[in-house]
Amino acid sequence: MNLFSTSHERFMQAAIQEALKAFDEGEVPIGAVIVKNGTIIGRGFNRTESIPDASAHAEIIAISAASACLSSWRLNECTIYVTAEPCLMCLGALMNARVASIVYGAPEKKTGAIDTHFYQQEIERTYGYFPQIISGICEHECSNLLTSFFQLLRKKN
Repeated sequence: MNLFSTSHERFMQAAIQEALKAFDEGEVPIGAVIVKNGTIIGRGFNRTESIPDASAHAEIIAISAASACLSSWRLNECTIYVTAEPCLMCLGALMNARVASIVYGAPEKKTGAIDTHFYQQEIERTYGYFPQIISGICEHECSNLLTSFFQLLRKKN
């Protein structure tokens, strides 16, 4: 295994730790961390039920934390690691924040806005760029976390 993939896996494990916090709170277990120069500068996990706020997705919370850390809304040269493919709302926020790279674990078959529902061409035309995308990092672990959560939820209901 090379250093490049080890680094991605290490940061994805940090995002998974955030997702586990969401799981423990009864939230959809999605976690995110934002990294700049090898250091985590923002963390977040889904909080839509506990806050309650429809925009309280892991990515949005991580963006807010990273922006506070840098005292800037511009997250140039930053990479977000998120356990599931971002939705269209989160992709828009990541674009507006100027995040350079998006690394995600599991595809999101219903709402994924990167590879599942392909908006890249229109977004590139509008914004003039699109973040680098790396998918499938710790995919099995990220997918299993979501599957376990929804199985447990169905059992409760």
